[in-house]
Amino acid sequence: MAGSTTFDRGEWRTTLDQVTAEHEGELATIEVLDPSVGHQYEAERLPFSSLSYDPKDDTVIGAVGGKSPRYPVVLRHLVWHPTEVDVTTEDIPEAAVRVVAPDGSITLITFYPEESGT
Repeated sequence: MAGSTTFDRGEWRTTLDQVTAEHEGELATIEVLDPSVGHQYEAERLPFSSLSYDPKDDTVIGAVGGKSPRYPVVLRHLVWHPTEVDVTTEDIPEAAVRVVAPDGSITLITFYPEESGT
């Protein structure tokens, strides 16, 4: 991903915790880019909940919803045994995190300021 930093596995937990803190209160879109099934949206501009890495299960977990009566349920997207985690580093309109799965599919989590999500 152009304008991004690829982090080593040992940095994923702290990096994704930092991303969660930086994007609190924003909206997020979760997209899956898979050559075998095409481009799929799992969530589109829903309240961002968290992004984390569980080293015990070797899983990246992205979550939206669960923060208000309008979106009371948390939707979690899991990427098991990810091979790469990239975070945008340049000042761009929409910050994003890219997670690559072992099968080559890509999960893209894009963040939007809350006021732009209507």
